[in-house]
Amino acid sequence: MTTLLRPDAGSARIAGHDLVRQATAVRRSIGVTGQHVSVDGDLSGRENLRLFARLHRVRGPNDRAAELLDRFGLTEAADRRAAAYSGGMRRRLDLAVSLVRRPAVLFLDEPTTGLDPASRNGIRDAVRELTAAGTTVLLTTQYLEEADQLADDIVLLDRGRVARTGSPAELKALIGWYAEAVVADRDALPKAAAVLDRLTGAEPQFDHDRHAVGAVTTDPTLTLPRLVRELDAADVPLLDASLRPPTLDDVFLRLTGNPS
Repeated sequence: MTTLLRPDAGSARIAGHDLVRQATAVRRSIGVTGQHVSVDGDLSGRENLRLFARLHRVRGPNDRAAELLDRFGLTEAADRRAAAYSGGMRRRLDLAVSLVRRPAVLFLDEPTTGLDPASRNGIRDAVRELTAAGTTVLLTTQYLEEADQLADDIVLLDRGRVARTGSPAELKALIGWYAEAVVADRDALPKAAAVLDRLTGAEPQFDHDRHAVGAVTTDPTLTLPRLVRELDAADVPLLDASLRPPTLDDVFLRLTGNPS
């Protein structure tokens, strides 16, 4: 979809342009940030942005560089060599480079992998700002909570094939809610599991480290008060109980049966 490889079959249109027959027009419409930072470490942040602005024949390359440095919080480090940047700063600079031409479509390949929490949040905030401003972002990630936070539409891939598509809410609705009980004594887990099995009809999943057991339910009549009452009636020494929407991790494992 970024024109680096010719497709074996099928067709696609990017920003209205045919991927094969109008590859040059596609390249003019997109920005790409790969898994590995592509900026020149021997150049400063400002020099990298100026260089790419000139290569793309952007008017006012100095002004565009200054604008992007400010947008990504890199102004103070603008004249330092990129090789001296932290991983998060290099990632932000790489993203800034991909936006030099104000692309209509932006491809991000696992942009937060290996970053600390603060840097990940910074990249995610940038993605939110871009989509709010009208940029279409196609983002690949192995962090499903990241997809849950950012995506309007999700494609779940399993072993290279599409397992399911939909919005986060639509995907979660496929498997219902997650009922969980945390007990005071590990020996009470089988008793709690029996209650959950009876109420949900699903195979309970154990978390022995937390003394917890849970199961997915699609029964709309199961409420948290009912869950607590049933556990109490079975003399389960309950510490905590919850009934929550599933995570996308739950969805992926349920739909694919793939724990990896």
